[in-house]
Amino acid sequence: MPDAQQTVERMQLGLALQELRQRAGRSQQEAGTSIGKSYVRISQVEHGKGALKHHDLLTLLDFYDATAEERETILAIGVEARRRAPKRSYTDVLPEAFQRLADLQANASQIRQYTSGTFPGLIQSPDYVRALIKVAGSVWYETDEAEAKVAFRLEQQRRVLEAARPKVLTFVFTEDALSNTLGDASVMQGQILHVLQLMAKHPAMTVQVLPSGTADNPALGGSLIILDFVSAPRIGYAPAIYGPTTYYNQPSDTQPMGRAFERVHELALSPEASKALLIESLKET
Repeated sequence: MPDAQQTVERMQLGLALQELRQRAGRSQQEAGTSIGKSYVRISQVEHGKGALKHHDLLTLLDFYDATAEERETILAIGVEARRRAPKRSYTDVLPEAFQRLADLQANASQIRQYTSGTFPGLIQSPDYVRALIKVAGSVWYETDEAEAKVAFRLEQQRRVLEAARPKVLTFVFTEDALSNTLGDASVMQGQILHVLQLMAKHPAMTVQVLPSGTADNPALGGSLIILDFVSAPRIGYAPAIYGPTTYYNQPSDTQPMGRAFERVHELALSPEASKALLIESLKET
């Protein structure tokens, strides 16, 4: 059977099934046997190059001892993954959407992220994460979810920054992130130190600051995440302050998103000048 076109939905399905299989301690051969397929078919699905029929998914989820919530979510993704005609975009309205974004980031070979007004999530210090989630939790969700969200964000960072195969990471954020206080001055000082330490620890990581007042910023007021993979189409994601996660993987969308990121990358200070600005701002906080 020829490989199907890789889409966001198929990649999410594959990564979720792979995680369940590994948690259950099962091999691809065992998984294939459970549904009367070869391990090759399981491998195709786990790499986003195919989907499974509803009854095969049901059997596999039983074999993996999936929870009721996991079953409901994966079966819903399976419906989307089986669509023959790829859609221009995919909006993830299912529970635990951030888990699937984290899976995509962990699987990517290159991550480019631009944020406006805050430090990018992957380079936030633990205290900055807590302060950000505390503020958000007072409005957007129940406060008793806060610690779980903090733990999730820190694990997401670990999966990306400590990956066995190092990723190409480029972060650009606007200068006002340095003055938009979260928590108190000590939190902001710790955040700046955290970024400087990451820059020293990961010399291949690129961190740049886009100065306030920079003219002709094509992403003014917004944010972008662009994920590239070794053997899958590029995925673009424009985070929103509220609402479901929408992904794009058609070139008609990901190409301009890539151009927008390259433009803010060009407009931003060099990594060396950005480092100097961070050190200077550390003295002022």
